[in-house]
Amino acid sequence: MARLARLYVPDLPQLVQAEFLRPLAAISDPTPATQLDQLLGWLRTEADAQGVALHGWLLLNDRITLLGTPRDARAFSRLVQGLGRRMAAGMRHGRVFKGRYRSAPVQPGRWVLPSLIWLESLPAQLHYVDAPGRWPWSSAASHSGLPASHQDLLMDHTDYWNLGNTPFARQAQYRSLLDRGLGARQAERIHLALFGQWALGEADFLAAIQAKASRRIVPAPRGRPRKEERAQTPQV
Repeated sequence: MARLARLYVPDLPQLVQAEFLRPLAAISDPTPATQLDQLLGWLRTEADAQGVALHGWLLLNDRITLLGTPRDARAFSRLVQGLGRRMAAGMRHGRVFKGRYRSAPVQPGRWVLPSLIWLESLPAQLHYVDAPGRWPWSSAASHSGLPASHQDLLMDHTDYWNLGNTPFARQAQYRSLLDRGLGARQAERIHLALFGQWALGEADFLAAIQAKASRRIVPAPRGRPRKEERAQTPQV
């Protein structure tokens, strides 16, 4: 089966995840802080060079997960490829990523904040730390008002800014959302969109953006065509 072309919709944020072929370390091993710091520096350089405004980011031992708005259809591809080249040259030899990175355009005003919470919650869900804000290689601390040294990497999305009129109000509101976490249904919607590489949004939004998208944005209906469609098909 031919693989899907990249799905791109102008001016929409994308949720992106690339998994390493070989993890930097097992979760039970000492944290590979030096390698994660190096990777973070490369992420900063590539995001700036390739034109990706990062709204959220996460580096784990086995993956990179990002939420950002690319300036063009190829920006995220260039970013991931650039990270792969840097890692291959300066951290490990040979192939870096397990396969193609996954991506999903995200509906502003409805799914940006849930996608951000999903991303920043992964370290706690995967048992790296007991709370999202305690993982240093993530945007969670910056968004929650906790001490963070990488705030310059972020360009917060409008949905985050709308949480409050001051930085303190936004951080407090977001911290509450992050502590509460997502419902199982929300998390499943995000997971299915990302791993299926489909757009994440509500029906009216999806209908509105289909004409601007680079390909089909939702899966085709399963099963045989409807009876009236079969009746119109010439028999040969």
